[in-house]
Amino acid sequence: MYMSSIRYLFRRASLGSFFQLLCCSLFLITIAGAQDRSARLVLSELMLAEKADEAGLIEELSQYGDPEIAVIYEAWRTGGVYTLTDASGDVRLLQFAEQTGWSSVATGDPVELTEAEAESTQKERASRGVRKAMLGLLDTLGLKADDPKERIDSAIKMGQSQKLKFVQALEDRLQIETDEEVKDAIREALAISLLANGNDEQVLTAVQELTVLKSSASRGFLDKVLKSQVEAGAPDSDIALAVEKAHRVIEEHLKLVDFVGSFFRGFSTGSVLLIVSFGLAITFGLMGIINMAHGEFVAIGGYTTFMVQNFFIRTWGAESAAFGWYFVVALPVSFLVAGFIGLLLEKSIIRFLYRRPLESLLCTWGISMVMQQMFRLIFGAANVQVNVPNWLMGSVGFGGFDMSYTRLMIVVIAFGVIIATWLLLRKTSLGLHIRAVMQNRSMASSLGIPVSRVNSMTFALGCGLAAIGGCVLSQIGNVGPLMGQAYIVDSFMVVVIGSVGNLLGAGISAMGIGMVDQLLQPSLGPVMGKITVFFVIILFLQWRPGGLFPSRSRSLDD
Repeated sequence: MYMSSIRYLFRRASLGSFFQLLCCSLFLITIAGAQDRSARLVLSELMLAEKADEAGLIEELSQYGDPEIAVIYEAWRTGGVYTLTDASGDVRLLQFAEQTGWSSVATGDPVELTEAEAESTQKERASRGVRKAMLGLLDTLGLKADDPKERIDSAIKMGQSQKLKFVQALEDRLQIETDEEVKDAIREALAISLLANGNDEQVLTAVQELTVLKSSASRGFLDKVLKSQVEAGAPDSDIALAVEKAHRVIEEHLKLVDFVGSFFRGFSTGSVLLIVSFGLAITFGLMGIINMAHGEFVAIGGYTTFMVQNFFIRTWGAESAAFGWYFVVALPVSFLVAGFIGLLLEKSIIRFLYRRPLESLLCTWGISMVMQQMFRLIFGAANVQVNVPNWLMGSVGFGGFDMSYTRLMIVVIAFGVIIATWLLLRKTSLGLHIRAVMQNRSMASSLGIPVSRVNSMTFALGCGLAAIGGCVLSQIGNVGPLMGQAYIVDSFMVVVIGSVGNLLGAGISAMGIGMVDQLLQPSLGPVMGKITVFFVIILFLQWRPGGLFPSRSRSLDD
């Protein structure tokens, strides 16, 4: 008896589970079938539907976030959709555009029509009731888009319009949204909308919500709320006090964002200066050569990047996945090209100018002018375009502050240059020879170190590092004959402040100059900010003529 009861319950449980599984399967099949219906297909059915079926199809269409809905509807509303009835009585919906010709509304595929068929088409227009219903659907279309950025933009527009009809749509979307960034944008938009459409309790809650979100976009709307409270004779109400607190919190947040933004821009600017000036610090410290053509090697890096980009475009095309790797290839290629040119320049001209600073300054200045003219003859006087790879587009944000991937890449490459240079100088025989020659050239020569070879390799290394700086600069600025001139003065300032030949000092001074420049610009402007930086540098050199880490070597006194 006991065992039979157990078998009976087991059979009941199995049948129940089977029935539940069957229901779930049917439900999933139904959902899958609904998802197979594209927005185009539903819209085409709406165009041919009877009046009684229009509401259901519009409701189904409201579940889609396809941007094509707006495009096709606009064509329907303005008479760009036609019907074509064949001999069997079947009706086809066609869309006509001047650029693309005839296409199917249901699939988007192009359609070829004979002249007789084109003349027999009938123009279709949306009825007044459909236009009214579709207007509300199109206003909230962006909230259902697949791209989170489109949903954010749509929510912001709906919130700033402060229209009552959008409140319910925003609340509904907030319940099902999964992306945290989009949810914050919807919360902000909903709070801004409620400032104009809510009762006192809802307005107070909205103000508190905007305070938590530190919404800079809500400042103008909060001012209107505060003004209405003052006009109503309630300047000390809970709402008015909450608005004043919101203003304080938002302003403090904006100041912090501005400071962090200036700090990061200064850090990235310092990183560029570090890459450009490292090579100058090595050559100046080792050979005593004032290389006024250093900026042109920066331009060589930029033009080499441009040529590598064009090679990738010709080989794989600008839209291919391989095109995005051109910048990775351009970095070592720029280094090698500039290093080779620098090696030829050292062996042909620079080696005769050692310990002759005035002659080296005049000669390299003339070389820089010749190189600039060569750039104009080869590439033209106008700037050339270097496209940013797709993987460097966009930014990463936190706390209201956005950092572009390009600027982050510059910082990463700068740290890579620091590590690579340190390893070269500390872990290789060439680095040992470079340090020996920098400390005492005569003693290094007497010990058998090939000083002339070290000079050649060091000058080539400095030119290659300058080209890496030009490759990096091609992603944030213009590539032209004078692109390096904007950094040559700052690079010499970096070398002098950091102490001649001292790479640690060059790195610290590059970051210091970059950050001080960017931190001063918001308050003083770009021109006065730069002048102030130079003035501070002059005062610093009056105090410490030898820079941050002055050398004790006797070889510099010769």
